[in-house]
Order: sequence, then structure tokens, then C-alpha cells
Amino acid sequence: MKKFKGTGVAIVTPFKNDSSIDFSALGRIIEHVIGGGVNYIVVLGTTGEASTLSKDEKKAVISYAVEAVAGRLPIVAGIGGNNTQEVVNSVRNTDLEGIEGILSVAPYYNKPGQKGLYQHFKAIATASSLPVILYNVPGRTGVNISADTCLELAHEFGNIVAVKEASGDLAQIMKILRGKPESFSVISGDDMLTIPVIAAGGSGVISVLANAFPAECSELAGHALKGNFKSAREIQFRYLEMIELLFAEGNPSGVKEMMSIMNLCNNNVRLPLVPVGRNMHARIQKAMEEVRGKSGA
Repeated sequence: MKKFKGTGVAIVTPFKNDSSIDFSALGRIIEHVIGGGVNYIVVLGTTGEASTLSKDEKKAVISYAVEAVAGRLPIVAGIGGNNTQEVVNSVRNTDLEGIEGILSVAPYYNKPGQKGLYQHFKAIATASSLPVILYNVPGRTGVNISADTCLELAHEFGNIVAVKEASGDLAQIMKILRGKPESFSVISGDDMLTIPVIAAGGSGVISVLANAFPAECSELAGHALKGNFKSAREIQFRYLEMIELLFAEGNPSGVKEMMSIMNLCNNNVRLPLVPVGRNMHARIQKAMEEVRGKSGA
């Protein structure tokens, strides 16, 4: 779908020092990424630490984001989990006014087989009045949505409109691209693979790096989608180390450290995550200075 093409940003949930949600910072971040030219915003994803937010906090984040974005960009809300009925209940009962789609992660910990994954997402698609984006991230969930299962869901349910593919398996991603319906989108879930996924026919990226560097990520995806891979590679190569540092001591600890240096939010995360250590802070700061130097910023 065109509304989920280009650069989506898996936005962080900023916290105050007492671990409560910092809505003022969230507002700054929303303006920062919109000003940087991203195409849509994803709230309550992995990077948004949704797994440590209460139901009331999730509702508050959605409500605030809808009000702050004010229709300027599409918003996708993460609604997923490993209790299928509870996910279905959330889809049915959450106020999704102003939300354009749902991002739903593969169920973790239970380790269902492919039949279980199919039935899980069938139940979500049946319950949802909004477009559904599958989220395949086996490094976190312990289970992989196979290409065959993804394609079966894509062909059978018209409101399953895309997959955020973070398996890192380009062969699997290309099988999905080869067999998908024309209206179904394949989105890179990995900043490092934005170019190869788009080159194979993908529609863009849901980015972590774009929290801190939205303009650069938007420019990268834009060049790639236009087939201007030389310019896209120049940006990608410039940010290779930065992307590695994002995840070196956990996500979103890395990107929140970058954003703290940029005075967008504090680097507060909720347990079991912890902020990056002093050495990583120094590495991130140095990398940011080098990137700014190379870009002339």
C-alpha cells in the first residue's frame, strides 16, 4: 500500500527519570521525524518498548501520537503478543481512531509451528477493520514466519497488506517478493538491509535509525526506490557503524543514547533493559561527530 511506502520510523517511547512516559519529549520526537521527511510513524513497536508498557500507557501513547501528528502522516500501532485471544481483544477494544494500520509481531516464547502462526494471524486479520502488517523478527521471537506461510496469509486475507521482514534472510525475502500479490508490500525491518530489500522489490524500511536521523534515512530509501543506488549506497555506507552501534548494547538503548546527545529525550529505558555504558556512549558520540563531519552538518 502506498501509505506504507518509503521510510517508516519505529518511534521510541521516551521516559522521565521516574520511568513515567515523557510526553513532551515524545512531541519533540514526532516533530523531529516529521521534519526529517519520514513517510509514516510506528508507535508501540519493539523500539517503543511496548512490552513494558501497561494497557493504559499504550492507550495514552496512541492518543497522544494521533493528536500530535494531526493527520500529517499515517500512524501504525503495534498490537501483538503470544496470547492470540488477548491480541484479538486488544484489536477489537483499543480506540484506533486516527490509526491507519496495525503492526503485529509473530507470537514469541510459545514457539508455534507454521500452522499455529497461520491461525494466529488469521484470527487477527478477521478481527481487524484496519490493514495488518505482519512482523517477522525471529531473532527476538524464536520463531520464523516462513515465506510459504507469509504468502498464504497475503493471498487469503485482503487486509493483511504487508510484512515487516527482519529475519535477515534475503533468500526468504525474495521468495515472498516473487510470490506476493501485487498489492502486498515487503518492508525491510533492518536498517542494514534497506538497499538490498528495495533492490529486490521491497517498498521501504521501518527504521530504528530514523529516530535520530530521519532526513538521512528518508533520503536513502527515496534514492533506492528511484533506482539511484549509487547515492543510496553513499548514505548507507556513511551510517554503517552507526547502525551497528544501535544494537550493540540493546535496542532502544543505543538509539536513545544518540537522541539524548541530540537533546531529543533522555536515555531512560525500562528494565530489563538498561542504558548503554560509558564506553558505548563514547563510541556513539565519536561516530556521530564523524558522520556529521562527513555530511558537512
